[in-house]
Amino acid sequence: MVARGNVARFWSLESLQMVAADGGTESSALVDDNGSEEDYSYEELCQATPRYLQPGGEQLAINELISDGSIVYAEALWDHVTMDDQELGFKAGDVIRVLEASNKDWWWGRNEDKEAWFPASFVRGYIRQCRKHTGMFTAAQLSTIFGNIEDIYKFQRKFLKDLEKQYNKEEPHLSEIGSCFLQHQDGFAIYSEYCNNHPSACIELSKLMKQGKYRHFFEACRLLQQMIDIAIDGFLLTPVQKICKYPLQLAELLKYTTQEHSDYNNVKAAYEAMKNVACLINERKRRLESIDKIARWQVSIVDWEGPDVLARSSELIHSGELTKISKQGKSQQRTFFLFDHQLVFCKKDLLRRDILYYKDRIDMDEMEIVDTEDGRDKDFNINVKNAFKIMNRATEEIHLFCAKKQEDKKRWMEACESERRRVQEDKEMGMEISENQKKQAMQNAHKSRHGKIKGDYNGCPVPPPHQSLHPIHQRHITVPTSIPQQQVFALAEPKRKPSLFWHTFNKLTPFKK
Repeated sequence: MVARGNVARFWSLESLQMVAADGGTESSALVDDNGSEEDYSYEELCQATPRYLQPGGEQLAINELISDGSIVYAEALWDHVTMDDQELGFKAGDVIRVLEASNKDWWWGRNEDKEAWFPASFVRGYIRQCRKHTGMFTAAQLSTIFGNIEDIYKFQRKFLKDLEKQYNKEEPHLSEIGSCFLQHQDGFAIYSEYCNNHPSACIELSKLMKQGKYRHFFEACRLLQQMIDIAIDGFLLTPVQKICKYPLQLAELLKYTTQEHSDYNNVKAAYEAMKNVACLINERKRRLESIDKIARWQVSIVDWEGPDVLARSSELIHSGELTKISKQGKSQQRTFFLFDHQLVFCKKDLLRRDILYYKDRIDMDEMEIVDTEDGRDKDFNINVKNAFKIMNRATEEIHLFCAKKQEDKKRWMEACESERRRVQEDKEMGMEISENQKKQAMQNAHKSRHGKIKGDYNGCPVPPPHQSLHPIHQRHITVPTSIPQQQVFALAEPKRKPSLFWHTFNKLTPFKK
């Protein structure tokens, strides 16, 4: 029984190492022989040009691209120092134009003013190649397509190196790798940015691949690197799949690690840590979706003043109608929207009750919620019912609100307490939305408002009930161990039941026609 457990643990460790070592290199689909602008699928192109998939097909494809008039470049990975006039010398990072590649070992190329032979194994390139071609790719396009994949590559190399140090080659079942995950758990957070950017990368790449010159370029890069026949979007998906595989692999390793094993506690802690990483990534993904909705909501509000909501907030927590009472005893019916850090209130149009006008906002960071008993209030000297206060004891700023029903008051007080709790959790987790993402959300919302983006949008729906998000050391998610790997990312975030909260908000704030 022990021997069987050791074998199972060995295969779990092997599988885990394969996940860590799995490359994130990119690829692309082939282009048709005529170089037309027609949009071909990868499968169609493979069927049309099977010779590309045969031994030596890379050199044949590159030569055909050159014959078609395409310019093929390679980037030097290492220095090539030579005293032979027939060979091309270069330094790492130099860009070489490939003129002929019929020989698999030596290619003919040009560097500056000289043409000569150079070793094919010394050159490769992809992202840097794109950067060299400023006429084909803007900095914004490269940022969208590749995101922070280079940061992930650097992190993954270091992680793999440390993981291999912990691997016992002589007796694999005695390996202790749990501490390696714990040591690097904070570093895995960089996957969040990549995963959130991935949908935008696919859209941008799809636009470029409709043009023949980009299909030529990406295919030439793939062949120069002798990569397997997978489209570039498939390779760009690799980091997303990788981060979801770790909890599954660690769960499998934990299953075959006895409690007496010296690595048991660390593997168990690593499993929880990587589940937390997956949970954080999913929460950031959900928050990004939320800011798009908030941006669209804001542009539907008439006479908006001051900074954008997204300048400080990234999710809507609660909304509804309340009566706001001033110090002079004047009451005003307003519609309130509680976001993290701020409470925004608006006034309904007298004729079009579905149109909202911006009135003001309250900074919630220095405020506290205070329950108020029914009867005469000593601060405002009026009779109140179902009331509560939001006040700043340092400045003596006080706001008095009355709800229609006792249950409405209870929900508002709970929402205010939840707002403070979520702000604290976000701070502990390092939950931040970049300024660029906020700016992009607002730009898209304004374009949609002015009809530049097709589609009929009837207001900003309220986000579904907040998925309870505890501080990172307490968060837990359940990742099934019997589902296909590619489904994990979607399943990590539980589905939510439809909420009346959304329906109410839809009615309150449609776009003004």
